[in-house]
Amino acid sequence: MSHDDFPTDEPAVVTCGLPYANGDLHIGHLRTYISGDAFARSLEKLGQETAFVSGSDMHGTPVAVNAEKEGVSPEEFALEHHEKYAETFPRFNVEFDNYGHTHDETNTELTQEFVRSWIENDHVFEKEIQVAWDPEADTPLPDRFVEGTCPYCGAKARGDECDEGCQRHLEPGEIEDPVSTITGNPAEYRTREHEFLRLADFQEYLQGFIDRLEGTSNARNQPKEWIEGELQDLCITRDMDWGIDYPGEGKEDLVLYVWVDAPVEYVASTKQYTERVGADTYDWEAVWKDGAPAADDSAAADDETWEDADTGEIVHVIGRDIIQHHTVFWPSMLRGAGYNEPRAVMASGFVNLDGQAFSTSRNRAVWADDYLDEGFDPDLVRYYLTTTGGFQQDVDFSWEKFQERVNGELVGTLGNFAYRSLLFAARNYDGTPDADTSEEVADRIEEAVEDFEDAVNDYSLKKAGEASVSLAGFGNEYIQRNEPWNLTDDDPERAAQVIYDCVQLAKAVAVLSAPILPGKAQALWEQLGEDGSVHDADLDATLEAPADEFGEPDELLEKIEDERVEELNEKLNERIEAATDEDDESDETEDDESMSDTDIQPIDDDRISFEEFQDLDVRVGEIEVAEPIEGADDLARLEVDIGVETRQIVAGIKQLHDLDALPGTKVVVVANLEQAELFGVESNGMVLAAGEDADLLTTHGDSGPGTKVK
Repeated sequence: MSHDDFPTDEPAVVTCGLPYANGDLHIGHLRTYISGDAFARSLEKLGQETAFVSGSDMHGTPVAVNAEKEGVSPEEFALEHHEKYAETFPRFNVEFDNYGHTHDETNTELTQEFVRSWIENDHVFEKEIQVAWDPEADTPLPDRFVEGTCPYCGAKARGDECDEGCQRHLEPGEIEDPVSTITGNPAEYRTREHEFLRLADFQEYLQGFIDRLEGTSNARNQPKEWIEGELQDLCITRDMDWGIDYPGEGKEDLVLYVWVDAPVEYVASTKQYTERVGADTYDWEAVWKDGAPAADDSAAADDETWEDADTGEIVHVIGRDIIQHHTVFWPSMLRGAGYNEPRAVMASGFVNLDGQAFSTSRNRAVWADDYLDEGFDPDLVRYYLTTTGGFQQDVDFSWEKFQERVNGELVGTLGNFAYRSLLFAARNYDGTPDADTSEEVADRIEEAVEDFEDAVNDYSLKKAGEASVSLAGFGNEYIQRNEPWNLTDDDPERAAQVIYDCVQLAKAVAVLSAPILPGKAQALWEQLGEDGSVHDADLDATLEAPADEFGEPDELLEKIEDERVEELNEKLNERIEAATDEDDESDETEDDESMSDTDIQPIDDDRISFEEFQDLDVRVGEIEVAEPIEGADDLARLEVDIGVETRQIVAGIKQLHDLDALPGTKVVVVANLEQAELFGVESNGMVLAAGEDADLLTTHGDSGPGTKVK
C-alpha cells in the first residue's frame, strides 16, 4: 500500500459489504454495490489494475431465523437469495469480477486458516460468559434470537446490536431483560465457555492504522472512540448449528461468529478470481499477503513498516452501520493472520424514501425488480445514487427528485449535447469533419480529466460523475456560442472546426461517464463510430482523434414526464396502504385470539415506593433546538429549556418526528438521570415518549419550563 495517487504499481481490490442472503433488494441496498462498481471502473479508467469482488453472507442468525419461519434449511434458504442477488446485480450494470458466498469451500478453508493463525499466535482465549437461554425450548439464544434492553442507552436492542439506540455492537450476555424471539418468553442467562479474539493485542497497531486510513471521514473518525479507549475483546464463537465450525479442539458444538467468516469472503472471492483467470492476469496474494509483516511479528507493527511496504491497494465500500467492523475488527483479524491492511474505507450514508426511512414491512420501498419492470434504465439510478450529495451523506429518493436530476442533468445536459452535436456532424459531414481539436477545447478536456483523476483520489464519486456532465455543459455552451449552423455557408472551415471540437467533446464525455453510466457511455461510444468497448479506453482516449465516419444518432435518454411520476407515486402509495391494512388486520386477529399477544404490556408486579418515585426529578421542558446526529440512524440532539438551565439531551426520535417542527414543543424531562454519551454526544437527561412511535409527552395546560411533575 503506497498511499501514492492512483494509479499505482500495486494491484487493487475493491470490495462491497456482503448482503445478507435473506430478503429482496431495494434501491437503498443498491447504493454501496453501484458505488463500488463505479469506483472500481474509475480506478481501471485511471490505469489501475483492479479486481471488484464481493459475495453473499450466508450465515448468521437472520438467515437461520427466516429459514425456520419458511420451514426450509438455512442453506437452501440462503442459496436461493444468493442466486437472485447474483442475477440482479448485473441488471444494474454492477459487474463483479467474482461474486461468491461465505458457505463455499474456499471461504470455509480460509476462515479456519485465519482462526488457526490467531490461536497459534496466542490472540485467542477462552472465557466463561453469560449466554441467553430459552428455558422452554431448552436451547441457547444466539444474537438475533434474543431481544432486550441496551445496557448503554436503555433502548430496545437486538442481541448483537443496539439498532434502535446508540448503534453499539453488543457482545453475548450484555443485553438486559432478554426475551426469546422463539417463544416470546423471558430468557435466562446461563454460563457457557466461548472463544475470544483479544483486541487489546492490536490496540497500538489500530491507533496507527486509523491515522493511515484513507476514504471517507466518517470511517476514520467514528472508530477513534473505541480505538483510543479500552477495546472490548471480540467473541468469535456462537451456539448455533448454522455456520463455519470453530477449528479448535473440543469445541465441536460451536460455530464461528458471522463477522469472522463474512469479511474473510473478501479474500476468498479474490482468490477465486485468481483461480479462474490465472495469477499472471491477477494475483490475489500480491494484494492480500505480499509485503505484510508476518503474523508472529509484533501485532503492533509500527507505522513505518506499513508506510514502506509494497502491498496491494485494498478499498472497502460499505454502509456506515458497519464501520466498526471494518475499522476495528477486520484490521485486527488481518494483522493477526499476517495479511495486508485496507488502504481505504468508503462508508456511505443511508438512502431514505421521500424523507422517511425505507420500511420493508410496510412495503415502503422502491424494489430493484420493480424499478426495472417500470422500464427505467439502470444507469439513471446509478447516476442518482452516486452523485446526489457526498458519499457519506444520506440520500433522499423520491420520484420527483429522480425526475428532476434525470431530466435536468442527464437528458437536458449530457444527452442533449451528444445528440445535437452528432446529428449535425452526421448530416453535414457524414461523421467527423476534417480538422483538429482547438486549444480551448483541448484545455477544457484536460481540465475535466484532471477533475476526474482528483475525484477518484479523493474517493468522491459525486465529483467523478460531475466531471463528464460538466464537460457536456461546456459543450452545450460552446456549440450555442459558436452557432455552426450559421457558419456552414459563410465560413465552412470555422464550422468544421466547431463541429470537430463538439465530436471530440462527445468522445471525452463517453470516456469520463463510463464508470457511472456504463450502458449509456457504451451507446454513445458506438454512435461515435468507435470500435470495441468504451471501458477499455483509458483517459488518453479523451483527446485521441474521433472516428472519421458515423451515422445519425438516436437520442441517448428520454425525459420522465409528470404523468409518469404521478403514476409511480400512486403505485407506491397503494402498496404502502395495502401493507398497512394487512398489518392492521393481523393486529386485530391477534387481539381477538389472545389479549396477551397485544402491544399493551402487562403492569409490572414489582412496585416502587412513593419515596422512590420522589427521587425522580421530572420537569416540564421546552425544546429550543432539534437536529440530527451525523452517523446515527435514529438519534437527534435536543437543547431543552428546563427553567433553571438549558440541557443537551439525545433522543431516539430522528426518524419519527420532523425535527424542524420541534422547537417550541413542550416535553416532559427526567432531569436527574445520570449523564451518558451516545454516538459521541453527551446526553444530560431523558425526554419521555410513549410507544414505538415515540409520542412525546407534553402538558395539557400552560405549565412553564422547569415546572416539576408530581
